[in-house]
Amino acid sequence: MLIDSATGQPIRVLHRMNLFKRRAPGDPRKEQMIAANVDTLFIVASCNQDFSVARLERYLVLAHEVGVNPVVVLTKIDLSDNPEEFAAAARAIEPGLLVETVNGRDPASVARLASWCGKGETVALLGSSGVGKSTLVNTMRGSDSIATQAIRASDATGRHTTTVREMHRLERGGWLLDTPGMRELQLTDAAAGISEVFDDFVLAAENCRFSNCGHGSEPGCAVQAAIADGTLTSVRFDRWRKLAAEESPTPSYPKARR
Repeated sequence: MLIDSATGQPIRVLHRMNLFKRRAPGDPRKEQMIAANVDTLFIVASCNQDFSVARLERYLVLAHEVGVNPVVVLTKIDLSDNPEEFAAAARAIEPGLLVETVNGRDPASVARLASWCGKGETVALLGSSGVGKSTLVNTMRGSDSIATQAIRASDATGRHTTTVREMHRLERGGWLLDTPGMRELQLTDAAAGISEVFDDFVLAAENCRFSNCGHGSEPGCAVQAAIADGTLTSVRFDRWRKLAAEESPTPSYPKARR
């Protein structure tokens, strides 16, 4: 909303630049708004047993769907024997994906994220509970005013610390949008984002014999042929099909050329 500086009165409502949303937990008929007017998305994950490539793919689908630059931020490198293994797994999701590994409690380490947080820039942090979003925000702000909690030792799962969305102003002039941890991220209206994240399957499907190929047991299926020769993986194929089915009750796979 545009406000008159002299009177403090609203002048007009500005159009949203972008909007992150998901299916509402517990009621798939409704949508829940997550964040809007974001320049960069920090997808925060931790270098421990809670790390999940499938979860990162979901956040990347969100980012691509609304046209926002994603950066995967891997935290807790100080607690990992080989954080580069986690970084390599994240980078393998798609070519050119930006991945930063940080110790969320170390200002020198977190300083690598400053280039995305300059004046006029808004950065949203998304991730599951316990990945260190609140710790990261505290360090970037130079304050410990945001409460943090320890993760559960048995499975590295976190507890909800941030329960509301909060905007935090940074010294460089940027803004951080901290969001509550999400235990589930059901996608909605994300067909374009899914196609971008899984473009290797989309390209393979263009060589299927039939335009309505379901990529199962159909003859001449280029996707299954690519899985058979190791070019594509069945694990990633299953995740693609799951996201496509979730996005639409009757998913339509990429149409192939005859």
